[in-house]
Amino acid sequence: MTTSDLPGGAYRVADLELNRFGYGAMQLAGPGVFGPPKDREEAVAVLRAAVGLGINHIDTADFYGPHVTNEIIREALSPYPADLRIVTKVGARRDETGGWPHARTPAELREQVHDNLRNLGLDVLDVVNLRVGGVEEPEPGSIAEQFGALAELRERGLIRHLGLSTVTAEQLAEAQAIAPVVCVQNLYNVARRGDDTLVELTAAQGIAYVPYFPLGGFSPLQSAALQAIAARLDSTPLSVALAWLLHRSPNILLIPGTSSVAHLRQNVAGARLELPAEVVAELDGV
Repeated sequence: MTTSDLPGGAYRVADLELNRFGYGAMQLAGPGVFGPPKDREEAVAVLRAAVGLGINHIDTADFYGPHVTNEIIREALSPYPADLRIVTKVGARRDETGGWPHARTPAELREQVHDNLRNLGLDVLDVVNLRVGGVEEPEPGSIAEQFGALAELRERGLIRHLGLSTVTAEQLAEAQAIAPVVCVQNLYNVARRGDDTLVELTAAQGIAYVPYFPLGGFSPLQSAALQAIAARLDSTPLSVALAWLLHRSPNILLIPGTSSVAHLRQNVAGARLELPAEVVAELDGV
C-alpha cells in the first residue's frame, strides 16, 4: 500500500509530504501511558504494520512511558524508512505517580530534545512540537522563551521543523515571529469545535492541523447522536469521527492510536467511510 492509498491522501507542508492518516504511538506504553506495555511484541508488530500499510507519519513523545514508546519505535523500525517522519513533543515530564507536570524551561527542553534523539536513535528530529497547555485546553501567556530555545536547536541542526501543541492563535502568531511553524496539534473533534477558527487559519497558511482525541470530551447526548449516525451507516463512532475530520479540512492530519494490529487495520479501513452530504450536515450540528 502507498501513501495515496490511505484515507485522505497526502498533505505537503514545507519539505514534508505526510499522509493524512498517521499513527499516534501514545498507547504503546503501559496503562496510563506509564511503564512498559503488557505485550511488547504486539507493540512492535503494530508499528511495523503501520509502516507496511503506507503510514509515514508517527506521532510520539519521550515522556510517553517515559522513554518506553520511543525505545519501542527504535526497536521496531530502525533503520528507519527514508520517507518515514517521526513527530515528537517536548514540554512535559512524568512524575513518580504518573502525573504530567510541565517541563518547559529552556534547559529542560534542550534535555528532552536530546532524550528524543538518543532513544529514537536519530541525529536530527523531523518535527518537534512544543506542548504548551494541559491535556484539553491551552494556557494563556507568552511562549517566546520556550519556542526560542527550540528555534536555537533548529539552527544548530538538531531539529528540522517546529510545531506547537495545545496552543491559541495568539501563541501561534508569537511563535511564527521567531521561527516557521509547520503544525499545530490541539484537541478537536466533531463535538469539540472550539478550534474551528484555528483550523481555518492554519489551512490558509499551509500549516498542518493535527487533532487529538477524536472521541474525547463528548457529552452523553453528543455520543448518542454519533452512535445513531454510525449505526445508520453500518459503521462505528470512531470511523465516523475520523471520516468527518478528513472531510473537515484538507490540512487535517489524523493520528489515531492503538496497541492492536487488528484495531489499526480497522481504523484505516473505517476512515475510508464516505459521508453523504446530509450526514456531514448532521455531524456539523453535533
